[in-house]
Amino acid sequence: MTNRLADTLSPYLRAHADNPVDWYPWGEAAFAEARRRDVPLLISIGYSTCHWCHVMARESFADSATAALINEGFVAVKVDREEHPQVDGAYMAAASAFTQNLGWPLTVFATPRGRTFYAGTYWPPEARAPMPAFRDVLTAVREAWTLRREQAEESADAVTDALARAAESSPSELPDVVAIATAAEGIAQREDRQFGGFGGAPKFPVATTLRFLQHPLVRDAAPEAAASAVRALAAMAGSDLRDADGGFFRYATQRDWTVPHYERMLTDNAQLLDVARDAGDERTVRGIAAFLIDVLRRDEGGFGAAQDSESMIDGARNEGGYYLRPVAERAGLEPPSIDGKVITGWNGLAIGALARAGAYLGERGWIDAAAAAADHVLRTNRDSEGALVRTSLDGRASAAVATAADRGLLADGLFALALATGEAEWAIAARSILDGALDGAVGDDPLLSAQGIATSPDQADGDLPSDAAAVAGAALTAWWLGAGDRYREAAVSTASALAARSLEQPFAHGTLLRVAAGLAVPPRQLVVVTTDRVGALAGAARGADAEAIAVVTPAQAKAFAEAGFELFDGKDAVAERAYDCRAFVCRLPVSDPADVSVAR
Repeated sequence: MTNRLADTLSPYLRAHADNPVDWYPWGEAAFAEARRRDVPLLISIGYSTCHWCHVMARESFADSATAALINEGFVAVKVDREEHPQVDGAYMAAASAFTQNLGWPLTVFATPRGRTFYAGTYWPPEARAPMPAFRDVLTAVREAWTLRREQAEESADAVTDALARAAESSPSELPDVVAIATAAEGIAQREDRQFGGFGGAPKFPVATTLRFLQHPLVRDAAPEAAASAVRALAAMAGSDLRDADGGFFRYATQRDWTVPHYERMLTDNAQLLDVARDAGDERTVRGIAAFLIDVLRRDEGGFGAAQDSESMIDGARNEGGYYLRPVAERAGLEPPSIDGKVITGWNGLAIGALARAGAYLGERGWIDAAAAAADHVLRTNRDSEGALVRTSLDGRASAAVATAADRGLLADGLFALALATGEAEWAIAARSILDGALDGAVGDDPLLSAQGIATSPDQADGDLPSDAAAVAGAALTAWWLGAGDRYREAAVSTASALAARSLEQPFAHGTLLRVAAGLAVPPRQLVVVTTDRVGALAGAARGADAEAIAVVTPAQAKAFAEAGFELFDGKDAVAERAYDCRAFVCRLPVSDPADVSVAR
């Protein structure tokens, strides 16, 4: 049996390299083999810090009898959802036709064309009501394919066609202030007033939703909804969801934020860093920043995807045991492993959050860490022709295509880094990456496209912003910096096209609603031109309530202006001046820090 996973750029796939299952990585070779043998594909999707993925691997994929059933009746494909999010999204959407209990591991049975005819998540090795044994599932699926193949293929085609139709959007109008406030109030009605946060168990941080509720429009038009975000952060920060070292776990299995699922994701922590900064919670900000830099940062400068929930304690795999020890007692234990994949968009989230927090609190080291990550991603996460890819590992770029969200999130992070450093080069790089997304340079997964499988059946936020929302958010930032009305129009187009859906389901469209809110009110932009970046004038501006805060030297202001960012036009002649601009109309400059208004 050929070992096809050992040299992949996914720690998750490498962990399955020694299974007796004859795994293929995601690629045309698996489809070709399924066509040659005329058997279904078994597509197993997970990620390296997924606890139940580990469990199913130990119970079933490492079992020789189970592996024999798989190898005889199927072509087995192992997919890292973090490396191939479009593949995960497409098959997760298809799986929803067969089960309401969606999650990972995701186990999909598909025709040789990749079209789903049955799916589920975790199945145990022995039947545990109401779950059948995985071996029985394998036997039943193979029997259905052999004896009722025509029905299976018709079902698969029907699911694929329905998802393709669902991916189509009907244009509508951009939401106004009243509609956005109503959406925020609808979210707030789901607040758990006893324990904070939203909904029952399991309970997630829902950072994309919190970021929407923190928007100034919501704060002014729906203050109680905005207050629910503050309460949610306070509840999480004071609960078991937050580790003693400052990092947050993925979610809590109980309504009162106890019994966490112990994996720690870059996505959650980067976004919660922004939530804590907006809430003025310095202690939580400092804890998250320390976790990102001390734990998730890799030697080459990028940030790893996650830290595992499991570690070895007393010679056995233990979920959560490391985190349950006091910090002082952890020194003698092997820490849970880090998934070292440097994911383009996820690093964009961390770059932006650290740059904003570093500027806000005057922590230059955080800004430097953001810059090092940006430099690494821009250099390493490229293919042979220089195009962005989804991820890299140990300095080697994956072949997986960068998604629209990758481009949008990285661009937005680079814009934040440009504002924090005053260096126009970061904004120029951000605009170039964003232009690629707006101009259609972002491709769908080629293998899914070849099979006619929709790659974007939904544009809702999950654990991070959706493709559409991420690109629209970066376009909005570009407009704030004076890059041109083209970028505002792009943001308006997306927010309008998905307005009906986002207003009907606001909890699942927090990022898009935050973009809509940013379009519904005039932006405030502060530009401080100074030779003293840490002086009183700069400090007064950094504490202000504004969409864009830039502290630049005269030479840096000139560089921004020459690069086409009109916000900086004419501001390079005199130093020690603060320009307070509302919708690009600037008031007379001031030089006294006391004259810089903190409020809008």
